[in-house]
Amino acid sequence: MSAPRIGLSTTTTEPALTGGRMDGIGVYSRALLEHLPAAGCAVQPLSFPPPGATGAARLSVGRAMPHSFARCTLRDLLLPRARLRAPELDLYHATDYRIVRMDCPVVATLHDALPIAHPEWCSPRLRGLKNWLQVKAARKADHVIAVSHYAVRELVECFGVDPERISVVHNGVDAAWYDAPPLADTEATLARYGLRPGYFLFVGTLQPRKNVERLLDAYLRLPPVLRASRQLVIVGAPGWRSEELVRRLADAARQGENVVWLSRLTDPAELRQLYAGSGAFVFPSLYEGFGIPIVEAFASGVPVIAANTTSLPEVTRGAALEIDPLSVDELVAAMLSVARDEAVRTRCIAAGRRRALELSWAETARRTSAVYHSVLSRR
Repeated sequence: MSAPRIGLSTTTTEPALTGGRMDGIGVYSRALLEHLPAAGCAVQPLSFPPPGATGAARLSVGRAMPHSFARCTLRDLLLPRARLRAPELDLYHATDYRIVRMDCPVVATLHDALPIAHPEWCSPRLRGLKNWLQVKAARKADHVIAVSHYAVRELVECFGVDPERISVVHNGVDAAWYDAPPLADTEATLARYGLRPGYFLFVGTLQPRKNVERLLDAYLRLPPVLRASRQLVIVGAPGWRSEELVRRLADAARQGENVVWLSRLTDPAELRQLYAGSGAFVFPSLYEGFGIPIVEAFASGVPVIAANTTSLPEVTRGAALEIDPLSVDELVAAMLSVARDEAVRTRCIAAGRRRALELSWAETARRTSAVYHSVLSRR
């Protein structure tokens, strides 16, 4: 059987469209682009150009779709029988909620239902319209991939997706993460950002659901001698409703606290080096469809403190110190434990390594390819 011809959405991986920053969806899309060929798929990367753009010269990852996503969405609403022609494709995979009707089967990965399940954590600007369009888009897919079992219930309840049309395929991590980056490179990166090995690390966009405010509260309640020896390093761009947190981070640094916010770091190699130099990874998020940074920390051999909510226990499977993300006291206790108890650190590192080995992007690609074949076999 010839390899299926897959159109893969890569809009979230285009530097010209993302400003060089990739969120979890971008990491996911890029990983599939890299690993699907080894899983037996012929992949054509496709990106939606911004509204009004002409030509595809600015695209570096793939080929431009014939129209912007806004125009395709409007066409879908006004002409429900219309289909975007893709004669060179056997199937199209929308990885980033940009789902349109096509004349081939469409598989869509819906990472979570955050805007509908928890509108209080999302921008109110045009929220009702955006949520309505997202529900309409989700129902255009012939099959849906969820990145966790936790997400399935919300996709059914919030998007109205038939559970028979949902397959769970976990996210992963690249094999390169299992090997420590060269020590000299890590030392150079840490020196560049004024970091000392052993810091508490958080990675993620600054937004309410990431719960970084409580992480900062917990850090500032640690004993002064521990704060003097271990920095708190926050890696992530400012997101919606992050102004107060940004102010607090700046105030803490001005007051002499060892708090470092790296808002512009986009280099994947530097990110790996920051994981390698950390003493513990802290992820107190209130809501995640999966939580890729946890697996990256596991693979890097870093002990992890993680929230016990939403999909995160499914991802960690007991390999992290689990805390109630609403409890600053529990965060403080967990941070003290990984900093002071070598037995706890050793246990968490070993368990995290084992868990990371179960979650590879190669396996994600193999299971995703199996979904494609299943959908195509029903044609």
